[in-house]
Amino acid sequence: MLKRTIPSSGEEIAAIGVGTWRGFDIGSGTAERDSRRAVLATLLDAGASVVDSSPMYGRAEGVAGDLLADLGRRDDAFIATKVWTRGRREGIAEMEDSFRLFRTDTIDLMQVHNLVDWRTQFDTMRGWQAEGRFRYLGYTHYRQHAFGDLMDALRAEPVDFVQFCYSIDEPDAENEILPFCRANGIAILINLPFGGGGLLSRLSHHPLPGLAAELGCATWAQYCVKYVISHPAVTCVIPGTSNPAHMAELLAAGEGILPDEATRREMSAAF
Repeated sequence: MLKRTIPSSGEEIAAIGVGTWRGFDIGSGTAERDSRRAVLATLLDAGASVVDSSPMYGRAEGVAGDLLADLGRRDDAFIATKVWTRGRREGIAEMEDSFRLFRTDTIDLMQVHNLVDWRTQFDTMRGWQAEGRFRYLGYTHYRQHAFGDLMDALRAEPVDFVQFCYSIDEPDAENEILPFCRANGIAILINLPFGGGGLLSRLSHHPLPGLAAELGCATWAQYCVKYVISHPAVTCVIPGTSNPAHMAELLAAGEGILPDEATRREMSAAF
């Protein structure tokens, strides 16, 4: 499994994790919980660790926390979640809920979700990081139009991580924010690695390029993920899934040949 270094600490994490939006917003049914438990077990068994969530994702934080406890593998996971509210008291209450739902005293990465009231929340987050409650801090957004706002926040209050959208279908991050983060030692989590929606469904009607086999990619999903993680600024990609077989398929993209810049151009052209 490809590992990448977090610039602010030197710690290594696997380049593929999992997002919990939609897929982990479920009830207590045995079958649906079993499939999500298997997703997390597949992730952790492969040596990967990042589990990304948010209060915005409904019951996802609590479900992920329950399943990690069931597996007895909280210490194997790198928990990344978010604060998504306005006001200091509201932010404190929401972040305390995240500790409770994940059944942990320490959250690996706390992020301001979509930059909502980021200055207010960041003040609390910085204090809690100094106390050891958070290991890393970050900002997130999921729309390309927010890249400028993210960079403004990073200039004003530097953090360890930033999370944003990037895919072979929507590569605008390559223009400025990816080089900016690499130059400034900021780790990057990538959401929406398959674009804004429907990409894999559209690609399923087309054969894989011959280049895919050379890269060890058997599916379009692996091809798209390998393109994202091959960018040298990317630390980890967090595709969402509730299917353990799909999780295993995605993790396989973190093995084998990693394309260089010339090959990445070929991948993009073939796409």
